[in-house]
Amino acid sequence: QVQVVESGGGSVQSGGSLRLSCEASGYPGTSYCMGWFRQAPGKEREGIGGSDSDGNGRYAETRDGRFTLSRDNGKNILYLQMSSLNTKDTAMYYCAAARGRGGYYCRDPLLYVQEYNYWGQGTQVTVSS
Repeated sequence: QVQVVESGGGSVQSGGSLRLSCEASGYPGTSYCMGWFRQAPGKEREGIGGSDSDGNGRYAETRDGRFTLSRDNGKNILYLQMSSLNTKDTAMYYCAAARGRGGYYCRDPLLYVQEYNYWGQGTQVTVSS
């Protein structure tokens, strides 16, 4: 079974920054496709960005440059650095993982909810004005 665990959420004032962390574990020797999503109350879950095993990122079209993905070299640990946060960024942030097409390596970053099999419980980010 694959486990996905997020951390780093919290409350921050508008204009502030946060870094979220995510670790996936499960199948031995597997490097997962990993991605970040968020869901605000009453809205659908939306993609922020995804990473392949080499840390190459792919971002949603709505990305405005304030959010940046990074991945620990050779590990299933993905970060989301968020800056210039505003109240519209208040949401539950989810990390997700999936096995690549080859099974043990991810060569193509994934971006959509339906592409991921394994999800974390989410970490809440609240931005106050």
